[in-house]
Amino acid sequence: MTAIHWFRRDLRLGDNPALHAAAGTGDVLALYVLDPRLWASAGAPRRAYLARSLAALDAQTGGRLLVRQGDPRQVVPAVAREVAATAVHVAASYEPFGRRRDDAVEWDLEDAGVPLVRTGSPYAVAPGRVRNGSGGDYKVFTPFRRAWSEHGWRPPAPDAETTAATVTFVDGGRGDPVPDAPVPAGMTLPEAGEPAALARWAEMLDGPLTRYATERDRPDLDSTSRLSVPLKWGEIHPRTLLADLAGRGGDGAETFRSQIAWREFHADVLFHHPSARRESLTPVVPESVWVNGSTEQDLLDAWAAGRTGYPMVDAGMRQLLAEGWMHNRLRMLVASFLVKDLHVRWQRGADHFLAWLVDGDVPQNQLNWQWVAGTGRDASPYFRVFNPVTQGVKFDPAGRYVRRWVPELRDVPGRAVHEPWKLPRSAAPDYPDRIVDHATERAVSLGAYHSLR
Repeated sequence: MTAIHWFRRDLRLGDNPALHAAAGTGDVLALYVLDPRLWASAGAPRRAYLARSLAALDAQTGGRLLVRQGDPRQVVPAVAREVAATAVHVAASYEPFGRRRDDAVEWDLEDAGVPLVRTGSPYAVAPGRVRNGSGGDYKVFTPFRRAWSEHGWRPPAPDAETTAATVTFVDGGRGDPVPDAPVPAGMTLPEAGEPAALARWAEMLDGPLTRYATERDRPDLDSTSRLSVPLKWGEIHPRTLLADLAGRGGDGAETFRSQIAWREFHADVLFHHPSARRESLTPVVPESVWVNGSTEQDLLDAWAAGRTGYPMVDAGMRQLLAEGWMHNRLRMLVASFLVKDLHVRWQRGADHFLAWLVDGDVPQNQLNWQWVAGTGRDASPYFRVFNPVTQGVKFDPAGRYVRRWVPELRDVPGRAVHEPWKLPRSAAPDYPDRIVDHATERAVSLGAYHSLR
């Protein structure tokens, strides 16, 4: 008998309960459905990374990953009929699009008498499981994290080596080629696939984790895990990370656990409030504060190109263009700058991030933008406006991060790199002037926020 394991956001063999559920009934057909709708909506960096991740997974299955292009509502039932599948196994989806898709596929599979079996999810604790005392969802992160920790999670499923030795993958016949997905010019992507993700995690455990609590906000230091990318694609599961952290004490391990909890909190918020993908959960300013038309587009273009005249902001945006990734401290800073200094709606910035981030993930992206904008469930205080100069001085004290990504400023010494407008023009002749004055725009934002209080 053959069961199908439909890979989606679990592009790995290890710690994959749904795959083992499929293998428990016999041979396994490994299937990935490349939905043209999602392929078209993903930015070029995500398409390029996905193509490489699928190639890595195909190698792990011994070249037996069947890729089919098309609408999963038609493709999955068709493949199930072709191989006389006993069941289709998946890790459950909880984002709005995935839930609708899976419900539709389940209905279509019923016509063939094939069940859709959901086992596990991309999260340690599935969205909707953590409830407050009255049975509702948590609105604030700290009590959610406490309840999430108390709820706990299952231990990891067998690792990749064990899975490869115990699961028999069968040839599913002729597949479709993955469309050409070149890496954008000038961009360098991380190595894709489960082995690379596990290697990066091992490196993190060997050293940077001990410094994580004190150095995670320093973009000039390599103290973050960069696991947001493999977590987005399911090349590693958060349960694996939590199991390894369980035996480690210290502030670094605890801070890292908290970051995983933030990821799960955002997924939980979107599960309970699907409209949060596009709509502010808490409107905090009058609509009249936002710029529109050509002014909005000009400001958005300058921000996206890293040409705002604020070095720390520009460095972050240029890192995004070069790596398809950005340090989290910079994500918060550039988001605050777009919304509160340039008065551009958070949705425009969120769309740009999704177009360029390799780890672009709807619940994390949209809810983090809402956190910065002050419109989310557990938003930063509405009056918090990140100062791009003091953020640079504090988190890039020697200016190494800025000089790496803004070559026009490489000859500017010390902390002066964060305020080039105070230097003679000859010190950085090719660097743009500031497009706005932060102090002025901060006052505008605070006035707008207070008008609705």
